[in-house]
Amino acid sequence: MHIKGRKVRYAVSAVAVAGVAALALSACTTTGSTSTSTAAQGGTVTVAVVNDLTSLNSQTPQGNLDTNGQVGYLDGSYGSGFQYINDKFQIVHDDKFGTFEKTSDSPLTVKYTLNKADKWSDGQPITADDMVLGWAMQSGYYDSSTLDQNTGKVLKGTQYFTPAAGTAGIDQTSYPEVSDDNLSITLKYAKPYVDWELFNPMAQPSHIVAKKAGLSSAADLTKLLKGLPKGDKTNPAPIDPTLKKAADFVNTGYDITAYPTDKDLVVSSGAFYVSGWTPGQSITMSKNKYYAGGMKPNVDKIVFRIIPDANAQVTALQNGEVDIINPQASADTLTALKATSAKVLTGDQVSYDHLDLNFGSKVFADAKVREAFLKTIPRQQILDSIVTPVNPKAEILNSQIWLPSQSDYKASVEQNGSDKYSKVDIEGAKALLAGATPTIRILYNTNNPNRVDEFGAIQASAAKAGFKIVDAGSPDWSTLLPGGNYDASLFGWISPGAGTSQIPQLFTTGGGGNYNRYNAKNDVAVQTQTTIDKGELVKLEQQIDKATFSDGYGLPLFQLPGVFGVNARVDGAKYMGNQTGPFWNFWEWSVKSSKK
Repeated sequence: MHIKGRKVRYAVSAVAVAGVAALALSACTTTGSTSTSTAAQGGTVTVAVVNDLTSLNSQTPQGNLDTNGQVGYLDGSYGSGFQYINDKFQIVHDDKFGTFEKTSDSPLTVKYTLNKADKWSDGQPITADDMVLGWAMQSGYYDSSTLDQNTGKVLKGTQYFTPAAGTAGIDQTSYPEVSDDNLSITLKYAKPYVDWELFNPMAQPSHIVAKKAGLSSAADLTKLLKGLPKGDKTNPAPIDPTLKKAADFVNTGYDITAYPTDKDLVVSSGAFYVSGWTPGQSITMSKNKYYAGGMKPNVDKIVFRIIPDANAQVTALQNGEVDIINPQASADTLTALKATSAKVLTGDQVSYDHLDLNFGSKVFADAKVREAFLKTIPRQQILDSIVTPVNPKAEILNSQIWLPSQSDYKASVEQNGSDKYSKVDIEGAKALLAGATPTIRILYNTNNPNRVDEFGAIQASAAKAGFKIVDAGSPDWSTLLPGGNYDASLFGWISPGAGTSQIPQLFTTGGGGNYNRYNAKNDVAVQTQTTIDKGELVKLEQQIDKATFSDGYGLPLFQLPGVFGVNARVDGAKYMGNQTGPFWNFWEWSVKSSKK
């Protein structure tokens, strides 16, 4: 899941436009060609986005941002390769890039085979070495770390890679079996894994990571990985300096503040690579001439224009400065869009805005203070000012697991205790505080009008109960989120709309998306990854949903509506409510004129 504002071993993401999402959505599977050979070829499509680029690896806690993930979707480092999610939330296999199949149920065994024509954008072949590294990055196989139950920090042992999606499920695999031709790997699971079909072993290029670790080749890195023992928390082995160097590069080496002079950082396995970036203005992605997969684009370039303001996005679309926009939906935005000649696409997003309390904060160590603060949150007022003008049928979101359109939502709401916060209760909050006047620092995105409005409404309401609300908002909120130097945060989650890997990511100690240091004191979230029975899985998810309200985790606010604006120059764009947004079918785009 991505911070919205997502490899498909999808991470959720936090983003400035919207934000977890349908954690419990299931997905069907389809196969088929993704090519559109009859479409016009060439040209550039320019897309307005809210957030700027911060990292070329969106699969780390600090890089888990919507724009980073969308760039990663185009360059193959996130959400594309062996499969992708379509607009019906089905898993689609890209058999032209490579095939994967379950060869056994007991034990669960899955084989991945690359197309021998696959190459990285620097011309180097894509091999099983790359998949072994991708598996190592996502499985936690070599970790021997014991984490602090409150902060998630390592107390002893070693944690090598830090995937935002966590390791639950993939941590049940043994070292991969590699084929003699170095094009296939086979994974065996010790326990069933509900989302096995969403795991994608492709990530960063092994030959680049090996180079940064001081090794001569990808084969040398694979040899190192094969020779190292599985991590043992009870008897941690000494840290391996070469693997640590490789992991440190993957964890932080792709975080950037300017277009990298080191071209190794932009090597891509996907249809595009990042060919330029002017921070605060635009990101340019150019076609990877070596790409052999099924998501072959018709256009030569895709340009991201960073435009945080929704009205400015509409103006840019009207003026022909951009071709596609995905602004925050509001009544004003829709009215302005409908006044243009652009095609308007609308629908729900598998995303929601939420308020999280930081369990690492001293002020919220007291459960009564948490409950008192949550009693002051004017959720209906926030909904009415932001969402109702766009969707009159919208309602307050009362689950951390399901969205209102999902079949299990109502039953969970009836048992999860969310009714405690159904209305603002200032007197109840005062009684819990017993005269105390706690200071609460709230982090949010000051460039996001919705978050500014949410903060203002919360500040005014909480003050009536005696809280002193400090504005800790920042345009750099996404980089501040993992640090925990705040008491509460306002942001959004947006998910792929398929699978359940988001649950342990958010609700386990040390989870890659557990920014608020929540400690559920059990492994229910991890159990969801190995529970195949649908009824039992729903029961576990209901337990988590109930625990979040009982523990004062925070409050979900509302599901976000979505809107795209597409000018007549571009064909092929379709609405998508997940974290890939309008980019989900980029290979189907074409332009009627290639003048740009």
